[in-house]
Amino acid sequence: MKDFEFKPFEEMTPEDYATVGFKSGLEVHQQLLTEKKLFCHCPAGQYSDVYHAEILRHMRPTLSELGEYDGTALMEFKTKKDIIYRINRKNVCTYEMDDTPPFLINEQALDIAIEIGMMMDANIVDEMHIARKQYLDGSIPTGFQRTAIVSVGGSLPYKDRTINLIQMSIEEDSCREVSDIGHRRVYLADRLGMPLVETVTAPEMKTPVEVAEVCEIVRRVCRSTSHVRTGMGAGREDVNVSVDGGTRIEIKGVPKIKSIPLLTYNEAMRQWNLLKLREELKNRGITPETFEAKIDDVTRFVNKTHYKPVFDAIAEGKVVKCVTLKGFKDLLKWQTQTDTYFSREISDRVRVIACLTTQPNIIHSDSHEVTLSTSEGQKIRKFVGANTEDTLVIVWGSEMDATTAANEIVIRAKEATVGIPSETRQALWDGTNGFERILPGANRMYPDTDLPPKKITEERLARLTAALPEKYWIRENWYKELNVPVDLIKDLSTSIFGNIFKIAVSEMGISPKLASTVLIQFPKRLKKMRLNVDILTEDIFHNIFSAYKNNKLSKDGILYLLVRICKSGEYKEDYLSPLATEQDLKNKVKEKIFRFENKKLYNDDNKKVLMIGMVMRDLRGRINGKQVAEYINNNIN
Repeated sequence: MKDFEFKPFEEMTPEDYATVGFKSGLEVHQQLLTEKKLFCHCPAGQYSDVYHAEILRHMRPTLSELGEYDGTALMEFKTKKDIIYRINRKNVCTYEMDDTPPFLINEQALDIAIEIGMMMDANIVDEMHIARKQYLDGSIPTGFQRTAIVSVGGSLPYKDRTINLIQMSIEEDSCREVSDIGHRRVYLADRLGMPLVETVTAPEMKTPVEVAEVCEIVRRVCRSTSHVRTGMGAGREDVNVSVDGGTRIEIKGVPKIKSIPLLTYNEAMRQWNLLKLREELKNRGITPETFEAKIDDVTRFVNKTHYKPVFDAIAEGKVVKCVTLKGFKDLLKWQTQTDTYFSREISDRVRVIACLTTQPNIIHSDSHEVTLSTSEGQKIRKFVGANTEDTLVIVWGSEMDATTAANEIVIRAKEATVGIPSETRQALWDGTNGFERILPGANRMYPDTDLPPKKITEERLARLTAALPEKYWIRENWYKELNVPVDLIKDLSTSIFGNIFKIAVSEMGISPKLASTVLIQFPKRLKKMRLNVDILTEDIFHNIFSAYKNNKLSKDGILYLLVRICKSGEYKEDYLSPLATEQDLKNKVKEKIFRFENKKLYNDDNKKVLMIGMVMRDLRGRINGKQVAEYINNNIN
């Protein structure tokens, strides 16, 4: 193994990542903007914390077609969770609760998925087959997710190279988790069944920053169709990471692209340090074949302890188990991630699989923290027959949970002698990650017998191809040629109003700067005013640009007109006031001069500024501010 020590995140270079063999790929999930869910007729996108009923379920694994169980399913079965679904009658039906067969796939969602595949230059499948993907964490009440491959292959431009795509699938979204404490996990079912696509890239990103940048490209391609949902939770990423000698680790459900670099850096560090830990164990003579561990009940040795977590557990009738890891001295404080140690690898397994979610859930003899007294530790060490080179791990809980936890501690410690276990891990707020579940295998997938294959016809492809928008990077290049303000180019390139911008500039002769400001900047200002900008459509903007072109609306009047439209909820020709003539301006200025004659100001230099404001207030929407300012500054003393 190469001799390399990870530097702080900010100091790592592309050469450093090449040294450890950093490799990463993405699975980007994007919700589709449809009226209904994927396999039923419930409305999509109606989120609510209100629920009318709760349903209790217990999950159990099923055999694959080859008569095998998926490792993830078996792990989830160990947790013995009570899964509670909170359902709202307005956005959930009997299909989501697995009491009704599925309807045929949502055609609107399928069109959007094919469109996204085309935007990525992928090959659309001739015939789509629905499959079931097992999920026993409870996030889907059926225990499986319906999914289908829509396209294979494809590529995206990235700097001086291209990133290849493996496939893109359409599938139904899962429930929203409310809480997960002990053996009880609670979900809200409002998001369940909403259509989304999953784009899978090849593992061709060579640094953490590249992973984030490629993810942004995928996100922007999806958004450029104008047919996907936006906002928190509408897009989520699973990031796959490995280093030389390691294995593919999936960091699940990353909510923000800006979190990706630090998360992938920490996972690469974790894998590298776990490989170094394996070498250290090997140097100590500990291999999968020579690994030794034992489990003992030590409740009676700590029944009068002053360490509160253990004292409280015993008072509740729980038991305390001790796991002896032979030859593991000081290895539980072996660094894995930033400010994170191997002990958390063990604690995470105990938390997830034994459902001992209250922290701390373990203590160990490698720690310098004050926990059990010295005499208690010595009694336990003597009882279990441990020597000074062994590490003791203490865990407490009900008889069932403590036994499960002790067994998982042994399993995870033995895995350290092999290297890096294949896992799905969860992104944590500090940029590190924690164990979520065993990485699923091929055995979790099997055909869905409820739905027939779906033919993708040439007529359908031709219809979608004809309406396909330009790729956003082509739009960006054109906007740069037009001298669109730099700060507006990115948003405009993926905006739903990209087409009306093209019409306004190319056919109506509107200034690119004005058109982009109206379409991108003005809606942002209206949002800050807490106005509903969702009512603004291409037709409304077309009418506004037409009015401006035909001298029925001043440049400064556009924003005021948009405010009026958002407040009333509609566009009317009556909202257009006749433009002010030069004579109107002169008359209005004379009127204001008369009002100023009897006013005394502390600073007479402010008179012109005040007059401009008063004139603009009266002629709002009918004249440009520049014209008013020039007239007053040039003609009024």
